[in-house]
Amino acid sequence: MLFRQLFDPTSSTYTYLLADPETREAVLIDPVRDQVERDIELLSDLGLKLVYTLDTHVHADHVTSASILRRRLGSKTVLSAKASVACADVPVKQGDVIRFGRQALEVRETPGHTDGCVTYVTADRSMAFTGDALLIRSCGRTDFQQGDPRKLYRSVREQIFTLPPETRLYPAHDYKGRTVTTVAEELRLNPRLRSERTEEQFVKIMSELHLAKPKQMEIAVPANLQCGTPDRETMTGEPKPERAWAPVTRTATGTPEVPPEWVAAHGCDVRLVDVREPEEYAGSLGHIAAAELAPLGRLQDVSATSRRPAAAAPDAASPGLASPERAPPAS
Repeated sequence: MLFRQLFDPTSSTYTYLLADPETREAVLIDPVRDQVERDIELLSDLGLKLVYTLDTHVHADHVTSASILRRRLGSKTVLSAKASVACADVPVKQGDVIRFGRQALEVRETPGHTDGCVTYVTADRSMAFTGDALLIRSCGRTDFQQGDPRKLYRSVREQIFTLPPETRLYPAHDYKGRTVTTVAEELRLNPRLRSERTEEQFVKIMSELHLAKPKQMEIAVPANLQCGTPDRETMTGEPKPERAWAPVTRTATGTPEVPPEWVAAHGCDVRLVDVREPEEYAGSLGHIAAAELAPLGRLQDVSATSRRPAAAAPDAASPGLASPERAPPAS
């Protein structure tokens, strides 16, 4: 099998190219949007046809190039069905097999870093691509995006450490220049997951990490929930129409929100409706200054009325839930 290991220095992400030397069909594992031209050039240089892009999970530290590669090269996007990414062409589950030419990758579900983490294992079990579930002498964090240390401990024990000791393990990242490890090495040397570590010890280790959040998380997670579609384009590659609504983004947990900075800049152009109950609106958490109180039970009636004049510009720093709505034209 043809194999290349590629690296993105900004996010310390490894991208893996695998191909059948006879049919020239290829797959890319964890491709990075910032490196898409490099990857397309390499595929062309080697005379390969990209049939699949496989993401090991919804990444928080870089944007995938899956949607761009699908549009430009016709490849299909592969993600865990549990990642709940609607744009994936091939949602996979435990035991599924991805075939390219005479080669194949088995899907093993390895949740714990996220619910949608998977590990891809070659048919001969000589290689496994572990994403963030298992890193070299480390593992993925478990403090956001459905992270669960108990799930991760069991995933690694049951799905990765049950592979042959000599199986080479290729992670999604490394921050010290290391490129590969083996099952035997990690069982012996991984300080978090070596063979004598109990589940309770692992949970304690993970609870005491206190890591800073990934620098690109607020950009990467929403983009990767759309298969890496550039913000200026739709998933079919056409320019997005001018927004008819506030710019709704998503938090690391997938919750939609309107950026406070946008509310502060456009408070006079929109109608702000606070849908909490009166005691919450007037409570200690406060509310946005220009927000109109309209509890959910009355929201339909209020939405049919004209906008009340804003008493003051909104204070974006004030807590409270608000839903922006286009104001009617001035008469």
